[in-house]
Amino acid sequence: MSDDAVHAPSQQHTGGEPGTTGTDLYGDRREVVAMRVNGELQDLFRSVPAGADVEPVLIDSPDGLDILRHSAAHVLAQAVQQADPQAKLGIGPPIKDGFYYDFDVAEPFTPEDLKKLEKAMQRIINSGQTFARRVVDEDEARAELGTEPYKLELIGLKGSSAADDAEGASVEVGGGELTIYDNLDRTGEVVWGDLCRGPHLPSTKIIGNAFTLMRSAAAYWRGSEKNPQLQRIYGTAWPSKAELRGHLDRIAEAERRDHRRLGVELDLFSFPEELGSGLPVFHPKGGVLRREMEDYVRRRHIEEGFEYVATPHVSKEGLFHTSGHLPYYADTMFPAMEFEGSNYYLKAMNCPMHNLIYRSRGRSYRELPLRLFEFGSVYRYEKSGVVHGLTRVRGLTMDDSHSYVTAEQVPGEIRHLLDFILGLLRDFGLTDYYLELSTRGEGDKFMGTSEQWEEATAVLQQVAEESGLELVPDPGGAAFYGPKISVQARDAIGRSWQMSTVQLDFNQPEGFDLEYQAADGTRKQPVMIHSAKFGSIERFIGVLTEHYAGAFPPWLAPVQVVAIPVAEVFNDYLEQVAETLRTEGIRVEVDTGDDRFAKKIRTHTKAKVPFQLIAGGEDVEAGAVSFRFRDGSQRNTVPVAEAVALITAAVRDRVQV
Repeated sequence: MSDDAVHAPSQQHTGGEPGTTGTDLYGDRREVVAMRVNGELQDLFRSVPAGADVEPVLIDSPDGLDILRHSAAHVLAQAVQQADPQAKLGIGPPIKDGFYYDFDVAEPFTPEDLKKLEKAMQRIINSGQTFARRVVDEDEARAELGTEPYKLELIGLKGSSAADDAEGASVEVGGGELTIYDNLDRTGEVVWGDLCRGPHLPSTKIIGNAFTLMRSAAAYWRGSEKNPQLQRIYGTAWPSKAELRGHLDRIAEAERRDHRRLGVELDLFSFPEELGSGLPVFHPKGGVLRREMEDYVRRRHIEEGFEYVATPHVSKEGLFHTSGHLPYYADTMFPAMEFEGSNYYLKAMNCPMHNLIYRSRGRSYRELPLRLFEFGSVYRYEKSGVVHGLTRVRGLTMDDSHSYVTAEQVPGEIRHLLDFILGLLRDFGLTDYYLELSTRGEGDKFMGTSEQWEEATAVLQQVAEESGLELVPDPGGAAFYGPKISVQARDAIGRSWQMSTVQLDFNQPEGFDLEYQAADGTRKQPVMIHSAKFGSIERFIGVLTEHYAGAFPPWLAPVQVVAIPVAEVFNDYLEQVAETLRTEGIRVEVDTGDDRFAKKIRTHTKAKVPFQLIAGGEDVEAGAVSFRFRDGSQRNTVPVAEAVALITAAVRDRVQV
């Protein structure tokens, strides 16, 4: 579509540029909020060159939602500076399902402050302010924003790689020129402005009333702990009230499933402050869950041809120079420890040590694929702002495997690993997933030649496409040593989690001088394939806890059966039933405590035990028990042998009860 169709009147702005509003062209201001001109996202009021390819951007599209939320962030910043003229502005980008804005203020925001700011935002929105874009040079920007130290810092980053690396900075100073967006009242007067790349909505009125401020938190400027700590306000905005309510309902459900809360309620794990951030401990019940998962994945690796190995937790630094992790990965590793004249590092990955095992003796092509596997505990210095329960920790245990193969064996081994992974996820009840292909980006943080990367990427893409699963590109998301496929699994409430990974690596075998003797007697270099099925066992447990809302399937449940006598006289009978179940490998407890019968039922229902077995007089006379299931349903007077068979079958077949 060319600009020949654009006839809307120009919107004049002092110091700015004329353009078309686009409202006549597209009709409903609630539907179309921006346009793509020759592929570039632009405001509706921008000029359109003759013959340009123009596409409307709808408010409910991903780009449209970002524009809606970015505009809401600007309204929030205006409201904050109306309430506190001394507040200094940080960055305010759109994020997944919402937005945030950072402020340097004297006192942290309170919940009452957020309520007042929401009302102030609604007044600004209702006033129908217009967003107007203005191109400025660096001197003009510095003059206008002289009282905003954080904006001045961003102006200095314009055009540098630091702007891309700084958290959220690209929404302010990305693109080819510096721009300021002014908010104009109905008379055309500027009432507020902000350094911004844009684009924005034509009018604040389009934001409507489907927004809310969620919470406030401390955040370091540009995401670095070396910088000042600001106050961040999080909010969300949607095209309609119904969509906002749906989002808030999803958040409430996610909070109900939060593994950190459930970990405490179910006595699974905790995060003692004495240990430090990101270092969880597993309680006896959590230990049972973890052991079941470890036993499963260890057995499955052996069935799939892997050999179990073990490596230490620390190493001299030279090992990580050989592998390439220093300096590429240094920021994510704990600082070095000096000992006996050498620097030692806590390992952040297992692959360098597996390479040493491979290199410990000569290898023949007959041994390949050689598959090594271990539960390797690794330690990664995650920033305090991103540490989150079990899903982002500093101490983690990886079900880490490395396959060493010939070049010809690469496609077959990747298929083998992908089939292994998908079967494992199905066994744990994760059946909705897609694949993500992470490839090399720009810059010098990637090892190896372009030819090696192209070859490795092509192989991964071919195998991924053959799987028949949806494949989503992730440009620039690869590890420094090679591209990867990751399995993104959707949980019970539709959230996506990165689970298992398969990564190709041509670089570490070269760095470690790994070789094998080929059939013709020549020495050749193997290809290395990294794979983690759980990713980390801690994160997998966190995801499963939320997926099942703590109601684990019987085979994983820490306590699979609780036997509850109606009265003390039936204790011995249920102890005999419990012993029969124990001989079948079932984890069973008999509640002979002093609580009343009804309270025992409530206690074990809240603990999400899959099976409650109840025995009273009629049950004993019939040689039976009565079932109470997690959903509250019951089945009475079931013969003991039948009850044992039902429970053992549910555990064996990994069914959800």
